[in-house]
Order: sequence, then structure tokens, then C-alpha cells
Amino acid sequence: MEFLTIIQILDSTIRLATPLIFAALAGLFSERAGIFDIGLEGKMLISAFLAAAVAASSGSVWVGLFAGIVGSVVFSGIHGVASITFKGNQIISGVAINFLAAGLTVLIAQSWFSQGGRTPSLSGSARFNPVNLPFTEALQNIPYLGIIYNELISGHTVLVYVALILVPLSWWVLFKTTVGLRLRAVGENPAALDTAGISVARTRYLAILICGILCGLSGVYLSTGLSAGFVKDMSAGRGYIALAALIFAKWRPWYVLAACLLFGLLEAISNRYQNIDIFSFTLPVQFMQSLPYILTVVILAGFIGKAVPPKAGGQPYIKER
Repeated sequence: MEFLTIIQILDSTIRLATPLIFAALAGLFSERAGIFDIGLEGKMLISAFLAAAVAASSGSVWVGLFAGIVGSVVFSGIHGVASITFKGNQIISGVAINFLAAGLTVLIAQSWFSQGGRTPSLSGSARFNPVNLPFTEALQNIPYLGIIYNELISGHTVLVYVALILVPLSWWVLFKTTVGLRLRAVGENPAALDTAGISVARTRYLAILICGILCGLSGVYLSTGLSAGFVKDMSAGRGYIALAALIFAKWRPWYVLAACLLFGLLEAISNRYQNIDIFSFTLPVQFMQSLPYILTVVILAGFIGKAVPPKAGGQPYIKER
């Protein structure tokens, strides 16, 4: 395999892993605070639609970014009200959000644009364009280094760099700040936090808010960075893959990055190589396309070590009288 081909596959890996990184970090904050969130998929979908629709109508991707985040935060708030205020079943609430988003996006898109449930194609300032980092031209003629810098490091959209920066930032917030300590405590022992005079509901709503913002960034990137518009069900199970990556990473930010890059690599390979010959046997294209989902099933089935979630995860907190 040529060096340039390897770099191009790695470049595609980073692009495809970006929405997973945002969504997995969203789930990380939510689940560390004790709120299981199956609804990552739905929030990605609604934010992807709103970002593309508003960007297409306004001509500004930044307006679309704001709309996508707002939509995701609203859906995240619905999940919060159902699971924190009304102490409902968090799994059912998340599944309901996924169904609601899947139906609403197509219905509103058809009513808004009359293009079969999709938005118009985005171009120019209506979508995120690649960013050339400093020294791109100066390094382009240097063997190997120029290819690595220009093809792999430079030339991504701004949201790719934001996703990568958020990984160490999330680690710092969760493990080096008072806010992070409270978020982790409310997911492990909410009664102890309540005894210390800290509101369990307020702390969990903060986690829900962060989750909504990060999911919003994931959906926005899907429709305005990775693609150039919204199409029906364009999240394509990435919310569930992000959950699998989160479990695989054992709810740790740096491991989340590694897990998402692994999923991105599998998708990049399946996109580039539709057929691979192994011992005179050609693997069908359907197998190659299903590689990320096969890994998801393997992880969720528990074959990759034991992952222990936060002790109070999935359980509503009922204060003792």
C-alpha cells in the first residue's frame, strides 16, 4: 500500500470519527452524571436537519450551527424533564426521542423544501469549508512531512479541530475541576451529594445541557461539514455506535477518542475498499460496509472486557424523607 494511500485513509478516518467523538463525549457527560442517553441518535438527527435547513435558508453556516445546537438542547431538555423531573424510564425516553426525531425531520423537511424529505444542497458560506493551517505551502514540497501535514493535519473543517480539542478539555473538566467532581459523584452516589447540600437535579440538568450542546455539534458537522445538506436518517446509527465507543472506552475521554478513531478507520476502509481478497476469497461489499456495525455488536455483547457503568446510572434519584 502506497504511503499517500495510507495517509488518505487516516485523513478519512479523522473526518468520519469526528461526529462520533462529539456524540460519545456527549454521552460521557450524561452517563457520568447517571443519565443513560439512548437518544444520542435522535439529537444528532434533529440538529443535522435544523443546521442544514437554516443554513440553506439564511446562507450562513453559523446561523445553522446555532439552530442545530438549540434543537439538540431542546430534545436533551425533553429527556431531562422525563428522566430527572418526572423520574421516568431513561431508556424509553431516549428511544422515544429517536423515533420523534426520525419522523419530525422528514415531515418538516418535506413541508419546508418539498424535496422528498431532504434539504437543498449547501455550498459556499452555507457550509463549513476546509481550513488550511499555517505553513501549508512552505511544507508541501518536503517529502513525507509535506504529505502528512497537508493531507492529514491541515485541510479539515473547524469542527474537526474543535472535536479533537474537546477530548483533553473534557478530561480536564471531569477529573480536574469541582464541576467534574460533582458530575461524577452524582452518577456514583447522588445521596452523598444531596447530603452535602448540592442539588442532584441541577447537577444532572447541567450534564444534560452539555450533552445537548455536544450532540448538536455532532449533527451540525454531519450535514454542514461531512456532507453538504440533510437527507433522511443521515445519522445512520452513529448515535448507537457512539454509545458502543463509550462503553468500549469505559467512560474515559482519551479512550473515547481511540475508540471513535477505530470506528472511523473501519468505515474509511469499507468506503475505500468495496471488495477485499483473502486467500482467493472475495469479501462481499455488504460485509465491508457492515464492519463498523459488526464491531458495535461485538462490543455491546461484552466480548471486549468488562465495562462497569456509573453505579447510579439509569436510576432516578428519589430523596428520602
